[in-house]
Amino acid sequence: MSVEAKKETMGFQSEAKQLLQLMIHSLYSNKEIFVRELISNASDAIDKLRFASLSNADLLDGDTELKIKIDIDSEAKTITFTDNGIGMNREEAISHLGTIAKSGTSQFLEALTGDQQKDAQLIGQFGVGFYSSFIVADKVVVETRSATASTDEAVRWVSAGEADFEVESISREARGTSVTLHLKSDETEFADEWRIKSVVKKYADHISVPVMMLEEPMPSPEEEADADGETSDETPDIKAAEYQAVNSAQALWTRSRSDVSDDEYKEFYKHISHDFSDPLVWSHNRVEGKLDYTSLIFIPSKAPFDMWQRDTPRGVKLYVQRVFIMDEAEQFMPLYLRFVKGVVDSNDLPLNVSREILQNDPAIDSMRNALTKRALDSLEKLAKNDAERYQEFWNEFGQVLKEGPAEDHTNKEKIAGLLRFATTETDSDTQDQSLAAYITRMKEGQDKIYFVAADNHHTAKNSPHLEVFAKKGIEVLLLSDRIDEWLMSHLMEFDGKQFQDVAKGALDLGDLDEGPEKEQQEKIEQEFQGLVERIKEVVSDRVEEVRMTSRLTDSPACLVVKDDDMGMQMRRILESAGQSVPENKRIFELNPEHPLVIKLNDEPDMDRFRELTLVLYDQSMLAEGSQLDEPASYVKRLNKLLLELSA
Repeated sequence: MSVEAKKETMGFQSEAKQLLQLMIHSLYSNKEIFVRELISNASDAIDKLRFASLSNADLLDGDTELKIKIDIDSEAKTITFTDNGIGMNREEAISHLGTIAKSGTSQFLEALTGDQQKDAQLIGQFGVGFYSSFIVADKVVVETRSATASTDEAVRWVSAGEADFEVESISREARGTSVTLHLKSDETEFADEWRIKSVVKKYADHISVPVMMLEEPMPSPEEEADADGETSDETPDIKAAEYQAVNSAQALWTRSRSDVSDDEYKEFYKHISHDFSDPLVWSHNRVEGKLDYTSLIFIPSKAPFDMWQRDTPRGVKLYVQRVFIMDEAEQFMPLYLRFVKGVVDSNDLPLNVSREILQNDPAIDSMRNALTKRALDSLEKLAKNDAERYQEFWNEFGQVLKEGPAEDHTNKEKIAGLLRFATTETDSDTQDQSLAAYITRMKEGQDKIYFVAADNHHTAKNSPHLEVFAKKGIEVLLLSDRIDEWLMSHLMEFDGKQFQDVAKGALDLGDLDEGPEKEQQEKIEQEFQGLVERIKEVVSDRVEEVRMTSRLTDSPACLVVKDDDMGMQMRRILESAGQSVPENKRIFELNPEHPLVIKLNDEPDMDRFRELTLVLYDQSMLAEGSQLDEPASYVKRLNKLLLELSA
């Protein structure tokens, strides 16, 4: 039968034009990835041949230099991808190219068992990658010959991305496949050699097969001299263009850690992150067993400008068998580690049809857990071995890490150990004290970790709630980041020690309270019971309760939140964001030893008693950093009292 007799037009097996057009326009987020897909398919074909040749060396037929070639014809507006891999026969071409979501590689893997499957090292468990060609091309021509077929048993497959395609038998000397894209009129940027080279470097720099492109020879000195106007009697040698590898064809992360220098790691980090600074630390690991993957993750030294935009694309680069799949694979790192950069290269990771959204799979969860632990372990090691460099990390990324306990219950204790705080011990606003260090300084009999939260460090440091702690020499964490109160609501405890907000609930120092002090407090409460009742009448519409307290030494009064109510820092943040928050009345506490409270107790004039009570209430609001509802009224009352005192 003649070649022409074997030409036939066939319809796509996958519901034709509508599905194909839908896939072309919506499946991929950027056009250039057709280069990635075609190189990936070519790499698959070479991997198949390499594996098959182990048991049948004749398949190589003397052509042992396995490679991928890319040829560009800028005049014809075509780009051709050629490999000398396993190739396809007529039936395979119809089956694999005529059906969307069909993959010869997937069927190939199903045929393997045991160690063979691991040794095959194949990818492409999908079938739509080839069709990404139609994103930029209005016609695609595939010519292929199977390694097991003769030269006159090759196949040409042609389609314009419509409802059908043509298949015909041709003669072809070379084994393997060539895919020629006839570019659309508005996609001629891909007929540019430098454009394609940059895309190859981006997506296929680390596959194990060299990707070759024609390289024009550099002019000789004599030719340069002629170009400058000088003449020569000698006939210059005309050198032909040669194919040169565009990609490095070796994945750094596949090399042994002992073979990679620190400088190489640093340069690779800059390459994948586009960061000019060196990383603080990195972790390079190979996992074999139930899962088979390699990871190389980096902790940057500087925070990116968009770190606080939680919806910004993030994550590590995903490779499958050294073929680039995804730039920001967020499935492998939790949100609070969104600053981590790196590479994950899997041998068996399942992918969905577009390669851009990972399938839900237990393997992904296992890898995520392992990578998260690895990143946290790297930070633990840095904190232990180099406190100064860890402080650099904390200054850049500390507030992001504080999101961790709420998002990652499994690693809550590990994250807590990495947190740093300012405390009353250091008298500095630098967050450089760990919870472990706090515990080593706890007083005998102290069973809680105390903290106070405020809008800024100065307000926290001077909070009236700290006065009794300063008197007794008890250290208190000073929290002033916007996230801090939310953090503490999820942290709850560390190393068996509960956290206690000093501005919440009744003061309970446990064993730190001495017996005589407790008896004295009970006596004072009885003595000032009448004052408490009078104050309640004045501020009953503003507070839940009025009581005497021993938490104050210098201030006359303070406001305390009930144990189960939202803290004031969190309330102010939500209100500033325009969110409605439930109204909650607080507890008004007074210092019975303060002269103003004693004067208040002795005040017979009810009007002056009311004015002084409201002044103390407003002062308590100001001392904690809150705003007054009626600041003008406060000023008016204060001025009135000052005039009366000076009269």
